[in-house]
Amino acid sequence: MNNIQSVLTNSASTLLDISDSADLDVEILLCQVLNKNRSYLRTWPEKLLSKTQLNQFTQLLEQRQQGQPIAYITGTREFWSRDFMVDPNVLIPRPDTETLIELCLQLINQKPDASLIDLGTGSGIIAITLAAEYPQLQVSAVDSSYEALQIALKNAQLNHTPNINFLHSNWFDKIAPQRFDFIVSNPPYIAADDQHLQQGDVRFEPNSALIAEQQGLQDFMQISEQSQHYLNHGGHLIFEHGYNQKQSVHDILNQYHFQNIHCLHDLSGQPRVSYAQWLTPN
Repeated sequence: MNNIQSVLTNSASTLLDISDSADLDVEILLCQVLNKNRSYLRTWPEKLLSKTQLNQFTQLLEQRQQGQPIAYITGTREFWSRDFMVDPNVLIPRPDTETLIELCLQLINQKPDASLIDLGTGSGIIAITLAAEYPQLQVSAVDSSYEALQIALKNAQLNHTPNINFLHSNWFDKIAPQRFDFIVSNPPYIAADDQHLQQGDVRFEPNSALIAEQQGLQDFMQISEQSQHYLNHGGHLIFEHGYNQKQSVHDILNQYHFQNIHCLHDLSGQPRVSYAQWLTPN
């Protein structure tokens, strides 16, 4: 019988080898087909699916069985209680980045009308979340990918954040001389030979947003060097980085004369976000 409960139960078993959240995966896919929320599935477990609905669900399930990330199949991912459009041109938002958001909100709260630039904005989750939380914040969001910027623009419209200026640039290369109170970035930081690139959702995400030279440290170096010329005195440079890169990132920040260097741990207890101040007189 092709009712909601039986379809969910039978389908989840086909994902056990590729997903740690098989039950949740099939619920999300069926919600996509039915255009309903998950509570609907629990309220109407005996409701029968139409042939069209069943065919649509089967097609989505087959994509998931091939390893396609749920976010790319549905085209959306929630972050900080907001919905964001995603596709294979941008990284899938992850809970790790919430640590960066929490830090930024604490710092911005001391100067809510500050200026901020998000380097490598991707889907725009950092810039848009901060702009939505602080509408008076002056936000610039930069990416070297035209395709990513198109997604970010759509997400800005979706989340009603007109206070963002989107720019096409490789880091600061095309940014006019100016000063910001905050420079924020979740840059590529995975080494090209890292085995994690062959696992899970990462296999389907854009390499340009994942891989960096110098064992994943090249972009930290470039951004740190250039940021000296774009930060106000007392401004902050804030990085998200890999769990094993805390010391390397701190060494880079020291090399480029940043001060008051700190690191925050993510929800898993891993060192995830490092930040520092630019205190050299301009």
